[in-house]
Amino acid sequence: MSANETLAPSTHSAGDEQQLGRVYDMLTAEEALNPRPRHYLVDGAEDDPVELPQEVYEVLLHVVDAMRKGLSVTVSPTSQVLTTQQAADLLGISRPTLIKALDDGQLPYTRSGTHRRIALADVLDYRERRRRAQYAAIDALSADIDEISDIEQTLADLRHARKTVAERRASKAR
Repeated sequence: MSANETLAPSTHSAGDEQQLGRVYDMLTAEEALNPRPRHYLVDGAEDDPVELPQEVYEVLLHVVDAMRKGLSVTVSPTSQVLTTQQAADLLGISRPTLIKALDDGQLPYTRSGTHRRIALADVLDYRERRRRAQYAAIDALSADIDEISDIEQTLADLRHARKTVAERRASKAR
């Protein structure tokens, strides 16, 4: 397999689908019973099994799950230091939006000549912080409504929550 090879789902038989299902079940079953499962790779020879590192296990789990769903899979090695375009692609944002985050100090970076470089770990940490902030914003805008709630008071509470979130966002932009 080459460095960036995409594997398209084959038109596999019901037996292949069943086998992928068994592999997926095996990979996920131990996780339900043990918070720190250990997985091993065994070949056909009499060699001792090799324990899979957690990262390899997680990649394997994602690949098997995607194949089970009939999706294509691409394994692409990435260096520990990313260009601004690579980081933006990973985050699912535009490069100008990423540059603004860098300029605002939301994400650390280094310079290599005139080019900015961002550590992969920092990009992943930033992505997680953004997700937490998004979930917090959604949580702030949600309200429990039951049959005995006063709808006018609930709407007033929601307007107040939206106003508070907008004020926070505006103060961060300054």
